[in-house]
Amino acid sequence: MAKGGGQDEASVSDEEWERFLRESVTGAADAPVEPSARARAVQRRLRESPGQPEGWRTYTPAPRRRRTGWYAAGSVAAVALLAVALFPQEVVGWFGGGDGDGGRAGGTVAAETERPREAPAAEPALRPTLAEPFRGSPAARWADGAAGITVPKAKATGWMDAAQVERALRRSKQFMVASGLDTRVLRGERPARAIALLNPHQKDVQRYLRAALSSKAPTAENDPLLLFSRFRPERARPAGDVVRTRGRLTYREGKRGAVEVTADVTFVYPLTPAAGDGGRDAEVVRTVVRREVVMSWDDPAKVVTEPGTASLVSYALDMTNGGCSGPTGFFEPPFGTAGEQRADAARRVDPYDRSEPVDRSGGTASRGDDCATATRS
Repeated sequence: MAKGGGQDEASVSDEEWERFLRESVTGAADAPVEPSARARAVQRRLRESPGQPEGWRTYTPAPRRRRTGWYAAGSVAAVALLAVALFPQEVVGWFGGGDGDGGRAGGTVAAETERPREAPAAEPALRPTLAEPFRGSPAARWADGAAGITVPKAKATGWMDAAQVERALRRSKQFMVASGLDTRVLRGERPARAIALLNPHQKDVQRYLRAALSSKAPTAENDPLLLFSRFRPERARPAGDVVRTRGRLTYREGKRGAVEVTADVTFVYPLTPAAGDGGRDAEVVRTVVRREVVMSWDDPAKVVTEPGTASLVSYALDMTNGGCSGPTGFFEPPFGTAGEQRADAARRVDPYDRSEPVDRSGGTASRGDDCATATRS
């Protein structure tokens, strides 16, 4: 789904770049020299009035906005050329040509740096399509993949200095990416990269992982979806190559001086039936998943751990359009029944409302008998 960017093989050489910068300020060596504003004015007056010209000190020059504008344009062009040379895929995305969903009307919303006070505003009730899978939802203006997960500035905390906290935050984000965006994991394969970031000496978590990833009939306690996003390839395939995300990391000092990082991230997965023909009228369903994962980066002098791994403190899940029956170990998009499932549910929830913490009671738009009805997807 989400794809990383990279440098294009074609780039501008240092010599060409230096020449471009130099000429954007001084002009090309063989460029024609344009007469000065004063010379042009004098020539015009001589043509129009054959009499004695005014003294040059009485001439009032025009404002210099045009020249300032030219220098500004040269600077912008220089920056743009450098950006295209270094980050071609990212630049394409800035101009709406990256994800195939028609771009974002109004641009991408600002990154989430604190808990919002209210839910996003209502969007027009538009049906998602293969060309625009996020149409009609707040995710139409969210960032793609890992870019939607905000990481705070690192400061010395607990047993870690600022550089160590920065690494802990980076690895915490890597865990959320590996568990919720890795295309192999989304196809149901083993989440090896995510597991490698977890403390192998944390026995209860290792038991959960073995049961969750090996059982053909998972229970609510060992459901792999609590940590990992998985779909059955034979039933659902991605509608496009982008997953939209919104969320943030926070951190504080935890037990025994550990750095405790909380990741609160919402993932929006657009899917279409695997057996469909992929035509323009193909059905698209969005599965919306919000996870809150708390990781403890422990002091190895006080806790048995391995370098670069964290202990799990807690994890919780809210989910919409992912199945409303017993756990199967996979999200089950309700193709053909979207909007009909559990219409009699007493509770109604907005999966895009991030103004409250994840509901840990087990019933919010999730599985079980208390499955709620989502107000939008």
